[in-house]
Amino acid sequence: MDTGIKDITRAVTAAAVTELLGARPRVLALGEPTHGEDSLLDLRNDVFRQLVEREGYRTVAIESDCLMGLVVDEYVTSGTGTLDEVMGRGFSHGFGASAANRELVRWMREYNEGRPASERLRFAGFDGPLEITGAAGPRQALTALHGFLAARLAPDLLPCTAETLDRLLGADDRWTHPAVMTDPARSVGRTAEAGELLLLADDLVALLEAETPHLIAATSRDDWERARLYGRTATGLLRYHYWLADTSPGRMTRLLGQRDRMMADNLLALAERGPTLVFAHNAHLQRHKSTMRMWDHPLLEWWSACALVSARLGEEYAFLATALGTIRHQEVDTPPADSLEGLLYALPEDRCVVDGTLLAGLLGDWPPAPRESPWFGYMPLDPARLTGIDGVVFVKDVPQV
Repeated sequence: MDTGIKDITRAVTAAAVTELLGARPRVLALGEPTHGEDSLLDLRNDVFRQLVEREGYRTVAIESDCLMGLVVDEYVTSGTGTLDEVMGRGFSHGFGASAANRELVRWMREYNEGRPASERLRFAGFDGPLEITGAAGPRQALTALHGFLAARLAPDLLPCTAETLDRLLGADDRWTHPAVMTDPARSVGRTAEAGELLLLADDLVALLEAETPHLIAATSRDDWERARLYGRTATGLLRYHYWLADTSPGRMTRLLGQRDRMMADNLLALAERGPTLVFAHNAHLQRHKSTMRMWDHPLLEWWSACALVSARLGEEYAFLATALGTIRHQEVDTPPADSLEGLLYALPEDRCVVDGTLLAGLLGDWPPAPRESPWFGYMPLDPARLTGIDGVVFVKDVPQV
């Protein structure tokens, strides 16, 4: 078995990935099985640089707030702001504190210096303005979309005024109170005002699409795409808040599914721009259904972001899932020899990429049992799901930084 696996391993390079996939997908997803380990982000940075230089990739998207990501994109494309400001304001989930993310942004800005717009690298967050404990209100996205349209279209075309939106939105803390996640009664997502806002948001998005030729000519395609992002985010957040107010047993399933749907919509929009490297947790990138146990809920199941993307893009979507040997500072020690990670750990390489389909074939009809992690923050690969993975990137040891 070890010899067979060794025969299908390659170094983790853009050339090896291209050889493994046989084509350049529009969306190439590189997953991580845990957050917060800069050595995995350093690997991502290396792969992205090579994809830029060898394969013509121009966009990297990470699992961070899509609106905050606009701050980073503005910096890497035009130098607006300072690196310190961008790292402080351009990332959610605490990702701005990562040295590897800082190096990515620095390098992208350096690469873009002096290049024409068509050759510049782009940065995107593709998560919604969401955290596990709650969601942002729709004000920023909704008022930005309205402002874009109001500045360029006749007033009688718009379904409402800015003053109407402000009245219906009310105080922002009504939307963002931390108790809302666990107490549906605290949510304003099913009030009459929220229902009217969703109808208005849909009308504003429809108007944006209907006036596409004029709006692109009057501004630019980039400005129009940003307005589309505002529209997706506004309607997505309003639907998320609608389900926050739900009291049925399906509440958490709908919330998890809505978050991944927002991610998927953002990725499909980025794919229209050109080849994109996506970096996020394996769970958001897999083609199979996602599962989670949360609080006192039974097992929750929903389609991940890239299950939706893969269904739309077909062979133009590819997924490389990362698996790890050890994270000793989190008490994740040497994997059992008969586990999938144990078989890969026996290889001499510190990091490598293995064809997922060929690996599944070598393991046969009775794959090894899934590895059990002593730390909740690390999710081992399920060997039974290798058929939905194009390649496994294996990192032998994750050092403490």
